[in-house]
Amino acid sequence: MAELETTQQAPLIRGEDGTIRIAGSRITLDIVVRQFKQGATAEQIQEDFPPLPLRDIYAVIAYYLQHTASVEEYLRTQEQAVAQTRQEIESRQDTSGLRERLRQRREAAK
Repeated sequence: MAELETTQQAPLIRGEDGTIRIAGSRITLDIVVRQFKQGATAEQIQEDFPPLPLRDIYAVIAYYLQHTASVEEYLRTQEQAVAQTRQEIESRQDTSGLRERLRQRREAAK
């Protein structure tokens, strides 16, 4: 009788910044899951990301389906981090001086 491996591992790696990517690529778990949730097939996802082997896309989708709750929690955490970073960047940018200079230039051009 042939021996079959009974465990599978998703080709996912966590970077130093905490972002989970498909191994051997820069493509994030977020992107693949988002497209899958929007109704894209593995083949359609591969059309958008040709470097990803189809077997890896299927493995990631299977991982998502088997670990939906934890992946959804990870996605929420990522969304919160993005929102926080955006807010920090926007709060550091004081555009009042820029607006005043633009107003002065417009007035001078008249």
